[in-house]
Amino acid sequence: MSAPYVLVLYYSRHGATAKMARLIAEGVERGGMEARLRTVPPVSADNRQSIPEIPESGAMYCSEDDLRNCAGLVLGSPTRFGNMAAPLKYFVDGTSSLWLSGALAGKPAAAFTSTASLHGGQETTLLSMQLPLLHHGMLIVGLPYTETALTETRGGGTPYGASHHAGADGSRKVDEHEATLCQALGRRVAVIAQQLAAGAANGPQ
Repeated sequence: MSAPYVLVLYYSRHGATAKMARLIAEGVERGGMEARLRTVPPVSADNRQSIPEIPESGAMYCSEDDLRNCAGLVLGSPTRFGNMAAPLKYFVDGTSSLWLSGALAGKPAAAFTSTASLHGGQETTLLSMQLPLLHHGMLIVGLPYTETALTETRGGGTPYGASHHAGADGSRKVDEHEATLCQALGRRVAVIAQQLAAGAANGPQ
């Protein structure tokens, strides 16, 4: 049986969301847990594209078991018209068996996103990703204003989750405040996952 882990699951087209995922994974590990990075395949106009089972580079594709057995989840996507990208939505829509079994209920979850424009739907995208997590019975984790980077940032960063302003051409790098908030979000999910596991192990008081 593998050690408890937080699943950092994302879709990234140009690399910004993948960079955020790696920073969040660093935060998870600083919080004392293993981080498992996973991505999802692209989709075509009709359905999921026919592609090799193993990506040429980057994180492995997420399996149902990766999701079922996680102690916590951090879900990430670029913004598409104020919503999560289609490949991630396609994957999430296929998790009905986990919903039926309640496999994710009671576990902590958070969201992160990257946008081309500063006011391009970061917060609505984060909220849209939280909706299926709530249906799964997960416990939503945000970023409190005790994280000083949240009030100092001139780029991304919201109380609803970590975010990044990539710029119109996608060339703007994740800045210091955005990176700090990514790491803080991963750390919070890891710490809360451990606290919930400890509480469950101790049983009702």
